[in-house]
Amino acid sequence: MRLKQLITSIFIISAFLCATNSIAQSSAEVLPENIIPNPGFEKYSGTPIGWFYKGQHFSNLMKFWSSPTGASPDVFGPKIRVPAHWADKGFGNQAPHGGESMVGLTLYGCDNGKPHCREYIQIQLSEPLVVGQKYYFEFWTTRLQRSLEINNLGVYFAKNPISIKTDDLLSHKPEISAQRIVPAPNGSWTKVGGIFTADQEADYLIIGNFFDDKNTLVAGTGQPNALPYAYYYFDDILLRKEEPIIDVPVKDDDIRKIPLEVGNKFQLRNIYFDSDKFELLPRSFVEMKKLLNIMHEHPNMIIEVIGHTDSIGKHNYNLYLSRKRAKAVVTFLNENGISKTRTRYKGIGDAEPIETNETDDGRSRNRRVEVLILKL
Repeated sequence: MRLKQLITSIFIISAFLCATNSIAQSSAEVLPENIIPNPGFEKYSGTPIGWFYKGQHFSNLMKFWSSPTGASPDVFGPKIRVPAHWADKGFGNQAPHGGESMVGLTLYGCDNGKPHCREYIQIQLSEPLVVGQKYYFEFWTTRLQRSLEINNLGVYFAKNPISIKTDDLLSHKPEISAQRIVPAPNGSWTKVGGIFTADQEADYLIIGNFFDDKNTLVAGTGQPNALPYAYYYFDDILLRKEEPIIDVPVKDDDIRKIPLEVGNKFQLRNIYFDSDKFELLPRSFVEMKKLLNIMHEHPNMIIEVIGHTDSIGKHNYNLYLSRKRAKAVVTFLNENGISKTRTRYKGIGDAEPIETNETDDGRSRNRRVEVLILKL
């Protein structure tokens, strides 16, 4: 994706092409929705109980967000207890930009031996980027006051999620990257944002520093009590479409192209759940709205939603999980105006695989949700 313009509140970041224009929005103007779920890090999947030492700790706690590596992003918010030896360095003193929560990332310090010297946060967009569509993107950032200042705060869009167990540098080329050092004096928050045009589909957004220490500019090494690494806070992430809005292309396997006949069974292609969970992730809502519209257009239509799993785990648990996932689909329909008399659901578990369970790809295909048309 090529950046067309990049604007910040107090400085210009040169990423690809730069401009000094500001973007003004009328208070009466209705803006397109933010397609980043949980943009202010206010929603939690569980109760915070302490500090983070593994990427999985962050992924388990922060709703919809994850750590794409083994490094451990930090969450700051209600009930988060910062250990004393980190609090002595100033961690926990910063107020969020908005709301009660924010995240913190170490972005520089590998050459000085800092563990987890590259941390990243990753989220699945609530809808994929559309090729040729203009988007406005921004985040708010500030730094730990004793930490170093750097450039290279960047954003990378990916088709598939990144998941590695080590805490290594992600050397992907970011679509947006701050070429100048990002200042944040006295704990003030800085807005980094701009407009870009998508030149490929992408489902995931990753934020961090995608360059090694040697290729990262740094300032503040001479300040008293300076820490030998750069640590930045992030809050209030925004990604929205800009006018004109381009229609999303309808693909050949889109459920809106499937012939509607009694007895037909079709798969919902883009339904997402966390591992071993049955709550629909926001990216699922694009597909769910398509199914919802089909049922509104055919008011006599009755369906049965069928959940399937792979063969990993015990058979009885797979039956339970597949049933709960099918129920989640039906619940979405019922909560959006479809009568319960028009929806049924059941779980098959691992009883009807469509591919081998011996490979990751095969297991992925077996984890699915199908719709059977009972009446039209």
